[in-house]
Formats: sequence, C-alpha cells, structure tokens
Amino acid sequence: MKKITITENAARKVKLWLALLCAISLLSLAPGLRAQENAGKIHGHVQDPTGAPMKGGTVSLSQDGGKTAKYSFTTDDNGNYTGEGIAPGTYMGVYRNPDTPADKMVDQISEVKITAGGDTAQDFDMTRPEYVSKLTPEQRKQLEQIKSKNAEVMKENVQIKNLNADLAKARDDNKNKNYTDAESLMSRDAQAKPDASVIWVELGRAQYGLKKNDDAVTSLKKAIELESASKKPNPDVIAAANDTLGEVYAAAGKIPDAQSAYEAAATADPKNAGMHFTNEAIMMDRSNQGDATVAAADKAIAADPNRPLPYYLKGKALVQKATVDPKGNYVVPPGCMEAYQKYLDLAPNGPFAPEVKQILQTMGSKVSGTYKAGKKS
Repeated sequence: MKKITITENAARKVKLWLALLCAISLLSLAPGLRAQENAGKIHGHVQDPTGAPMKGGTVSLSQDGGKTAKYSFTTDDNGNYTGEGIAPGTYMGVYRNPDTPADKMVDQISEVKITAGGDTAQDFDMTRPEYVSKLTPEQRKQLEQIKSKNAEVMKENVQIKNLNADLAKARDDNKNKNYTDAESLMSRDAQAKPDASVIWVELGRAQYGLKKNDDAVTSLKKAIELESASKKPNPDVIAAANDTLGEVYAAAGKIPDAQSAYEAAATADPKNAGMHFTNEAIMMDRSNQGDATVAAADKAIAADPNRPLPYYLKGKALVQKATVDPKGNYVVPPGCMEAYQKYLDLAPNGPFAPEVKQILQTMGSKVSGTYKAGKKS
C-alpha cells in the first residue's frame, strides 16, 4: 500500500486556511459579543397612588411613544421588576396592569436612559404629585378615602400589636400571681379597646385573684357577651371565660351557677370537655360538695377516660360516705374502690398514689399493679 504524506508546503497552506477560517468566524461573532458587552440593565419598583405595590403588571420600554414595546418585564409580588440585555439609548417607560388595553397606559416615564454596561434604576411611583394631579376629581376623592381608611387600619394594627404584648404580660402576671399589675394593665386596655373580649377574660382572672369576685363576674360575663355577639365567635375565648366564671362562682358558694358555667365551657369547647369538667370537680371538692364532685368527675371521665385526677376526686368524694358494718368492716359506696383503683392504673406514681394505696389497704381492697396491699390485722 502506498504511504500518503503531506509535504511541508502543503502543511503551510492548511495552516493558513485554518487561520483564515478562524478569523472569519471571530468576525461573524464580534457584533453579537460587542452587543452583549454594551447591553444595559434596568430595575425598579411600581406602586399605585396609595403606595401599594403593583404585582403582575408589565413595564415596557418603547421608542415610538409607547405604541410598541422593544422590551417588557413583569413585576413580582412586591411590585419589583428587573430587566437586562437592553440596547443603550433613550426610551419611554410604560406601565400597564394585566387588564390594561394595549392602547392605554397606567403610567409613563418620558425619558429612561439605558447606558452600556449600566443598571438604570427607574421606579413608577404613582404617589408623585404630577401623577395624582392628572386624576379626575372623583378619582382624587376616592384616593383620599382609601388613604384615610388605610391610615385607620395601620393605626388599629399598631394598637392590636400593643394589646397583644399587654395580654402576654397580663397572662404572665396572673400566672405568677401578680394580680394587681395584671388588673391595672387590663383595666387600661379595656378602656382603650372595650370590644376586645380577651382583655375582659384576663381582667376577670386578675380580679378573681384579688378576691374581687363581683368585679370578676362582671368582666367575665362581658367577655362572653362580646365574643358571642361577634361575627365569628371564638369558642376558645367563650370556654375560657366560662371556665373561670365557674371557678369564681364555686369560690363564692354559688354551686348551681358554677355548674352552669362549666357546662357552658364544655359545650363551647367540646374537645377539651374533660379538662373543663375536671376543673369543675376540683372546685366542687374544694367547696365540700361531695355529690357535685362525683357528678362532675363522672362527666370528666365520660369526656376523657384517660385523665387520672377525676377518678381520684370521685373516689375521695365517695369514700367520705363509707360506713362500718356490725362486724367492723368498712362499707363504701359503689364505684369508690373502682375509681381509686383506676387512678392507680393510670398514675401508679402520681401525686395521690401513696394516699390511694393506703386507703385501699385500709378498706381491705386488693391493689393491682406493682403495689400489693398487706393483710388485714
């Protein structure tokens, strides 16, 4: 086979052709590269006459009075826009909303200058006097009404923010038994915003802590009344007010009123009915109302059978009715030992476990679980 070789002269010719092709390619790319290097950018913010950001609109750059757009950019949710790859020059900036007809404009900026390699900042601020002055009298009237309403909303938002901070402090004060501070703070806020039901709840709690029961009842009823009459009543607020009202009534010896209040709390907040009825059982126990304690405990158990405390309170109320038969044996009401035993099952190391174990042993009942009652002597 004949060996093919390239002479030195031929090689030089090939190199020359390759260099020529490379130069032609670079020349053809040069205008695009130069245009890219010389392109400018733009960015800005668009807001309406009330100062609200304009989202989803279009900012266009035109060189024929806005008829056609050479470049267009969309505003984001914050009313901001950016654009790049713009040929240097002077343009008319035009803003249109998504529903603005093609032959109409919402706003325009007559001279927007784009420089090579620069980033032009151009806002469309429709709160500027020259824009507002072009509005019709009716439009200016509507604008003032909107501004006034927005100012009221902003003022109310600031007030709500301050009230929430006060509420948080009052709750801490009530929790830490600083009732005087909580009462002073909530009394002031109740005057500033008398329609806020949550303020009256915390005020009632503070007044109850100070043993001002009548004032507490008035405040808590006010909270219930306000919240019940609102467009969207908050069941948590109504339940909290009724729960505290039940405690106030029970402390004052008004048992039927207390029972009604706790029932109302559970009705308003059924998911936490077990908690409300447990609170009722606690207050009935403190008031030495045995039958009422058992009734409340039974309701708490029915609502949430896994709460240990109602079983203990029920057993405690029933054991007080224990008697001794002629043979010297304790006779306890039905359900007493079962309630105590259930408490131990649910809370074997609970705060009342030692007491319950002792009672079960004394009454001669076998204690299940890890604890075993001793033999009767």
